Amino acid sequence: MKSISGIVCYVKDTNKTANFYEALGFKFHKREPDHISIYLNWFWIDFHPQDKEDKPEFQKEANLDNKGAGLFLYIKVENVDEFYNNLLSKGLKPSSKPRDWPWGNREFAIRDPDGYKLVFFQKI
Repeated sequence: MKSISGIVCYVKDTNKTANFYEALGFKFHKREPDHISIYLNWFWIDFHPQDKEDKPEFQKEANLDNKGAGLFLYIKVENVDEFYNNLLSKGLKPSSKPRDWPWGNREFAIRDPDGYKLVFFQKI
């Protein structure tokens, strides 16, 4: 194995998803009505509308209610408190406030419109 390159997420509303990730500061590789692709360094996330999935082997996953259950995507930032306050100023509502953890991170979490969990952190 060499690296993890990216993930695919099914979403209800690609416009709502695009607006959320744009507010977070992600850059778009593709922004089309039926496919959004964002990048951070070399890691990509593709978002596909769940109601447009036509491959039977993927339809079950696309229509799950609890998106990303048990999965937390960690994203490193320079200053977690500053990043948190920036999100608040944009009207976003993180699900936790920044706090220090015993494993050496200061972090907070936010859920995207479909419930996928993002954790923004900095090493302390």
